[in-house]
Amino acid sequence: MKPFLPTVFLLVALLGQPIRMFAFETDQYNLPPTPLADIGDEVAEYAEENLLKAIAKINAEIVRLNECRQTEDGCDPQPSLQRRLAYLRSEEAVARGLYNLVGSGFMASTKAGSWMDSHKFRGQPARYKTNFSRSIFIYLPSNYFTISPTVKMYGHSFGTDKIAHLFQQGYTYYRIYRRAKAEGRSESESTKEAVDWGRKTEFTYYGTLVSGVFSNADLAANFAGMQFYLGLAKPVTVGGRLHPAAVVLADGRWKMNTDLAARKELLSPFISDHLNEALNPSLYIPGLRSAIRGIVRKQSCGGWKAAYPTLAGDQFEVLTNSLALWNGVDYGHKASKKFVTIASTCFATKSNSPPS
Repeated sequence: MKPFLPTVFLLVALLGQPIRMFAFETDQYNLPPTPLADIGDEVAEYAEENLLKAIAKINAEIVRLNECRQTEDGCDPQPSLQRRLAYLRSEEAVARGLYNLVGSGFMASTKAGSWMDSHKFRGQPARYKTNFSRSIFIYLPSNYFTISPTVKMYGHSFGTDKIAHLFQQGYTYYRIYRRAKAEGRSESESTKEAVDWGRKTEFTYYGTLVSGVFSNADLAANFAGMQFYLGLAKPVTVGGRLHPAAVVLADGRWKMNTDLAARKELLSPFISDHLNEALNPSLYIPGLRSAIRGIVRKQSCGGWKAAYPTLAGDQFEVLTNSLALWNGVDYGHKASKKFVTIASTCFATKSNSPPS
């Protein structure tokens, strides 16, 4: 434990800061003792229900304004009415309508995040949170007390905070991207502007400055959320496959797209191992990093080797390296030779052992 002592004062200083915004962390290094139920379809049901509510509200206003346009009784002037109708029939209206229902609120309590942490899922166990004594954040209690439990969706395990990121920060990315496009910037320039915003927040009030953790998985969730919102009302390419729009206009009103093969298609393209903070590791401040590496090596490696007996260290390394891009696109991932990876921590060799 002596190597950790020189940085205790840094951690104490972090804990003593007058933090006004909490960064929610998670822990996928500690595997659940019992396999988690896959809740992917049930979360997709939640998203679909809220999307239906959003377009129902939009459609109700479209109907009212159409009636108003015909009678002109107590209506806004025609130009204002036409502009409002055009907005209601835009993809921005659909994205905003859904965001209001699932992504709004503080990061600590987004509507979707609160639902993920409190909903009684049909499959059990649905969530896992390691106890404090085994937590990777035992030396930084503020992180543990705001830690998000692990869940499984479509075969991928990650913290519930990633769904909050997807629906909330994903919408912010969407707005930044759309504004940049409207100002004439290219696809790549608009995407980069959104990604750059995310990296800045992860260095500051959503990450390092608050918790000592720069989460690549958070950035991946933000980016996936932007793609999700972009794909609500128009097709979007994910992993080389053209994903159909979730909703379409028919006779001037919104409806669910019958070309969407199944309910799970609403969310499954945006869920991946990028959201797992053990497979897609974070950057930790020096003292915290060495402590976490020691904890993982001591108490987590055995679980990984037992759960994946056929996988060798180089296979974990290939998987982690593959998560630096999201379907070939830069999502803001920050590389480091000091990552606490499963490969370097649990299958360490002289060639892949990182510096402390």
